[in-house]
Amino acid sequence: MAQSISLSLPQSTTPSKGVRIKIVALFKTIGTLILLLIALPLNALIVLISLMCRPFTKKSAVAAHPQNILVSGGKMTKALQLARSFHVAGHRVILIEGHKYWLSGHRFSNAVSRFYTVPGPQDDPEGYTQALLEIVKREKIDVYVPVCSPVASYYDSLAKSALSEYCEVFHFDADITKMLDDKFAFTDQARSLGLSVPKSFKITDPEQVINFDFSKETRKYILKSISYDSVRRLNLTKLPCDTPEETAAFVNSLPISPEKPWIMQEFIPGKELCTHSTVRDGELRLHCCSNSSAFQINYENVENPQIQEWVQHFVKRLRLTGQISLDFIQAEDGTAYAIECNPRTHSAITMFYNHPGVAEAYLGKTPLAAPLEPLADSKPTYWIYHEIWRLTGIRSGQQLQTWFGRLVRGTDAIYRLDDPIPFLTLHHWQITLLLLQNLQQLKGWVKIDFNIGKLVELGGD
Repeated sequence: MAQSISLSLPQSTTPSKGVRIKIVALFKTIGTLILLLIALPLNALIVLISLMCRPFTKKSAVAAHPQNILVSGGKMTKALQLARSFHVAGHRVILIEGHKYWLSGHRFSNAVSRFYTVPGPQDDPEGYTQALLEIVKREKIDVYVPVCSPVASYYDSLAKSALSEYCEVFHFDADITKMLDDKFAFTDQARSLGLSVPKSFKITDPEQVINFDFSKETRKYILKSISYDSVRRLNLTKLPCDTPEETAAFVNSLPISPEKPWIMQEFIPGKELCTHSTVRDGELRLHCCSNSSAFQINYENVENPQIQEWVQHFVKRLRLTGQISLDFIQAEDGTAYAIECNPRTHSAITMFYNHPGVAEAYLGKTPLAAPLEPLADSKPTYWIYHEIWRLTGIRSGQQLQTWFGRLVRGTDAIYRLDDPIPFLTLHHWQITLLLLQNLQQLKGWVKIDFNIGKLVELGGD
């Protein structure tokens, strides 16, 4: 009988896990850069033709009382959309972003008058507030509209007292932001107002889950980090697992501690929806609702009176002023459960790309007859590079037909005939430079989020 011979490299020459990760990151990043380079001539041609057509496009309005509006979150599409909405209404927009994203492609939009970078608030809270204050004074800002990252929303609330002496800050106070951003505190608050939310438990130790008596529950549960986690937020593992050992192994793999609490939330089967609402003194002034998913890159307005009533009741009882985004599950019996709240702008605001009333909804003080919703003729929004990537997962003619129909029915959230340059600079400046930085450091990344304008990284912002 022939004997099998096993050959192996000496241990000293076997690539370590760290080296393998760097090699994968190297080829992944280079491959992506090559694809972006191939697409560059076509995108440049589209933008060039658009610039030639710009003299024939609709001009911005002249506001009766033009204001200087400061908008943060300059790397994100939702900030670009708000800048365009304020600009088209006749206001002057100053865009800001953290130093890391000095390369924001949206700074080149014709809706943006000036662009500044500021320190990261989590690294230098005082420097962040001082930088905002200096910009507010220099540019004579009338209203600051934060388009917050998950990290920045609380620091914008902390800066509010210092900035309010010089301008209006369209954002929540610190205690409200902290409550809304805490998944457990939010559900507790909503339940106290008689609103529908799933059963929830605050988890500070894995043993709380391991020792939990699931036999008394009719539904499964999921675990979510209370603080924002850009990667683990997509993990929707149902608990309990098939065996107690699997449950324990999964829970122990998560960074749960008193300093980093999690929420164990009842998993309710049903349709997932997301909302964006702009509110002033408890009045719902602008609202939209869209079908949703864990990684949302398509928005199409859907009428859902029950969810709108839920939001209207919540913001009115708390007399909120600012921007609030909620995620809902609508169960099979029709009940809408709010599962999460984010005290900041939602990317669903892109559905208002052609609505002339957005600036008034944010800046006006006169009550509206009804909340603004996306226009009846507004198209669903998407990001073309995300759609192109989806082609890699198409396995049938039906899937291809659905994909093509989505492109025909919808519109790219970044490209505009009257403001085409961000379409070029986001993809071939902002994302390209971020990839080159990662290439220099041989860092790995999970995916590119063209909507948010960043590389999603483990432990990233």
